[in-house]
Amino acid sequence: MVAAVLERDGRYLITQRRASAVLPLMWEFPGGRVEAGETDQQALKRELTHRLGVEIDVGKLISFVSHPYEHYVVDLFLYECTLVTELLETRAVNAYKWALSQEFDQYPFTPADEASMNKLLGVN
Repeated sequence: MVAAVLERDGRYLITQRRASAVLPLMWEFPGGRVEAGETDQQALKRELTHRLGVEIDVGKLISFVSHPYEHYVVDLFLYECTLVTELLETRAVNAYKWALSQEFDQYPFTPADEASMNKLLGVN
């Protein structure tokens, strides 16, 4: 799995999973699954276009966590990214927000994203 860390004016872009998704209505950094034959960068660009209708530039890898769930393990790679296009749409997400890191405790994050967030931002 790959996710984008997009920061603007001290706020980070987070997205809420759809009600029909695994871990419904939880919050996460935007991203998704890497398909066979794709690089992480290609997957991030595809997923953010699909989910939010935006184009991004993918920067450096900034964090990696491996999080065990009950029946599987998620390896999550977080990349520093920048928006190429500014207009966001809720295409394949329930909602999105630009949130300050100190506001993250107001949003129930997926366990893998929470582990990444804690490692990356030092949030408790």
